Amino acid sequence: MTDPGRAVFLSYASQDADAAQQLCNALRAAGVEVWFDQSELRGGDAWDAMIRRQIKGCYLFVPIISANTQSREEGYFRREWNVAVARTLDMAEGRAFLLPIIIDGISDSQAMVPEKFREVHWTRLAGANTDAFVDHVRRLLSPDATTPMATSTRSSALRTSPKGAASPRSMPSPSRSSVPWIVSGLLVLVMGYFVVDKFVLAKRSVPAAEAAAITSGPAFNPPAHSIAVLPFRNMSGDKEQDYFSDGLSEELLNSLARINELQVAARTSSFYFKGEHADLATIAHKLNVASVLEGSVRRSGNTIRVTAQLNNAVTGYHLWSQTYDRDLGDVLTLQADIANAVANALRVKLLGDVASKIEVGGTRNPAAFDAYLRASNAYRRYGPANLAAGGLNKEGLQSAVAAYTEAIRADPDYAIAFAEFARALVTGPGVDDFFKKAQSDARKAIALAPDLADSHLALANFFAGFLELTDALGEYERAWALAPGDARVLREYGAFAVLIGRTEAGLAAAHRLLVLDPLNSMNHFGLGVSLTFARRYGDAIRAFSDAKALGQDDVSLNMWLGMTHYMGGDFQSARAACERAGEVNGPWCLAMIYDKLGRHTEAETMLAKVRAIAGDRFAEGYADIYAQWGDTARALDWLETAMRVRDPYLAYTKVNFFFDPLRNEPRFQAIERALKFPD
Repeated sequence: MTDPGRAVFLSYASQDADAAQQLCNALRAAGVEVWFDQSELRGGDAWDAMIRRQIKGCYLFVPIISANTQSREEGYFRREWNVAVARTLDMAEGRAFLLPIIIDGISDSQAMVPEKFREVHWTRLAGANTDAFVDHVRRLLSPDATTPMATSTRSSALRTSPKGAASPRSMPSPSRSSVPWIVSGLLVLVMGYFVVDKFVLAKRSVPAAEAAAITSGPAFNPPAHSIAVLPFRNMSGDKEQDYFSDGLSEELLNSLARINELQVAARTSSFYFKGEHADLATIAHKLNVASVLEGSVRRSGNTIRVTAQLNNAVTGYHLWSQTYDRDLGDVLTLQADIANAVANALRVKLLGDVASKIEVGGTRNPAAFDAYLRASNAYRRYGPANLAAGGLNKEGLQSAVAAYTEAIRADPDYAIAFAEFARALVTGPGVDDFFKKAQSDARKAIALAPDLADSHLALANFFAGFLELTDALGEYERAWALAPGDARVLREYGAFAVLIGRTEAGLAAAHRLLVLDPLNSMNHFGLGVSLTFARRYGDAIRAFSDAKALGQDDVSLNMWLGMTHYMGGDFQSARAACERAGEVNGPWCLAMIYDKLGRHTEAETMLAKVRAIAGDRFAEGYADIYAQWGDTARALDWLETAMRVRDPYLAYTKVNFFFDPLRNEPRFQAIERALKFPD
C-alpha cells in the first residue's frame, strides 16, 4: 500500500518517539504508508505547512495518547490534533479517520484531548503486540472499507466506554396491596419477591471483580448470534435527555429480542456497565455475548441522529456501522432498519419479516413516543426502585401515570403504552379504580396488538393478582410463546410456573433467564425462591449468596434466606438471617424459628408483634405460623379467613412448605381445590 491517499499520520509527543517508531515500523512492515519521519521534526513555517498538508491528505489520523501528552498542556502535537479535528468537519458521516491510541496506563476518562476524540473508540495497545491493530488499519485502508469514523479495534486493544451516570440497579415491581403497609399480590410473587413495609437495601456499587465471581464459569464461548446492546450515549448536551437515549437504547434492545434467531442480553445486565468505563472484552465475557451494539443519540426537537456500531467481541473487529437522520415519528422504521442491519452483519437467517415484528404495538406519533419514554423512565427510577426508601414512591408513580396517560392521549392505538400502563397500575396502591383500569388497559392492548407479548403479560399479572390462576397461566404461556427470548417474560412465567407446581419448567426458565441477564441480582434471588419451593435448599442458598454478591441485601432476601435455612434444619442460621428481615417479615419468620429452638415465649412475642401491626389482615401469614407450631385447627381457621378475603399469598398454597403438616387434612384439601390451580 504505497498510495499516499491511503497514508496513516502518526501524531505524538516527542517523549513518545520510541513508541511511535515501533508502531511505525509495524505498520510499514505490513505495507502501510506512514507519515512519520523524525528527521523532519525541525520546525519553521515550511515544516508547519508540510505537516498540515499531510494531516489534510492522510487517510487515517492516529494520535498517540500517554502520560507524556497528559503532562503537557501545550505542545505541537496538540496543534496537529486540532487540525485533524477541523478536517472532520468537512467529512461525510461514516468516514473513518480518527484512531486514538493509548500506550500506557493513563486513564482514558481523564485524558486531555479534543472532545471529538471522545466520539470515537480508542485503542489501548497491550505491550508491544500491535498485530491486531495493524491488521485493523489494513482493513480500514482497503478500497471497499466501510468502517465509520466511530471505529475501534479489539483483541490487543482495550475499548473505552462511553461516559454516563451509573445505571440504577433493576428493582422488582411490587403489586396489589391487601393491607396498606404491605405491598403484596401475585406480580410480586411471580417475580420471586416478597416485599414488606420496610425495604432496606444496602446501597453500594458492585465492583466488576464481584460481578465476575457470579458470572465466571466455563471458558468464554458465546453463541455466534448473541448480542448485548449498551446504553447509547446522549450527545444532546443536555443531561435531562438521558431518558431519551436510554429509552431508545432499550427499544432497540427489545426490537432485537423479538428476533428469535438472536440471543439478546437483557436490559439490566447490558446497562450494568453504564458509567463503569469497562472495556468491550470485559463486557462480552460478563454477558457471554459474541457481539456488542453501541452508539450515540443526538436529538433536536423531533429530529434525531443515531449512530450505531456493531463490533465482534471475539475477534475484536468492527462489523457494521451506520448513521441515521430521522424524524421521531419514524422511530419504528429506524428500529427495524438497525435490527435488519445487525442480523445481516451477524449473518442470521431470519424467519419472517423483522419490521412486522418490531412495529407491533408501536407508534409513529412523536409526542406519544416521547411521553412513553418519560413514563418508563419515571416508573423505573421513582416507582419500584424507591421501595428501598420504604415503599413505592407515590409521586414517582403519579409522574409515570401522567406520562402514560399523555402517551395514550396522543396515540389512542399505542398498544405498548396501554400494556405498560396496566403493569404500572397493578403495582400501585390498593385502589380498586387502579385495578379496574389495569384490567381494561391490558385488554385494550391485546385488542390492539394480539401478537404483542407485553399485552398478555400485563393481563397475566392482573389475573395472578386476583388468584384467577388458570386464566393467568394461559396469558403467561401466550406471552412466552410470543417472546421466548424476552427476559421479563421468562422471569414472570418461570416464577409463576413454580408456584402452580410446574417446577421443572419454571426452573428451566429461571436458568435461561440467568443466561440473558446474569448481572441482575433479582434473577439470582428469584431463582433462590423457586429452588426453595422445589425443596433444593442448598442450591437456593447459593443463589441467594450470588444475589448478595451483586449488591442485594434487603429484608426480602434475608427473610427468604432465613426460611431456606429453617426448612433445611439450620435454625441458628435461620435466626441470624431473619433478624435482618424487617419489622413484619422478621417477627413473622422468627415466630417459627424460636418455636423450633424451644423458645416458645419469644415465639409468642414475635407473633404478637405481627398481630399488633397487621391485625387480622395477615391471614395467610398466621396460617403459616400455626401450621409450623403444630396447631392445625388454628392454621386451618386462618386459611379459611384468607380464602374469604382472597389473600393473594394463597398462590403459595400448592408449593408452600409451611403447609406440609396440613396436606392430609380434608379442610386443607377443600381449600386447595377451591383455588382451582391449573392441572
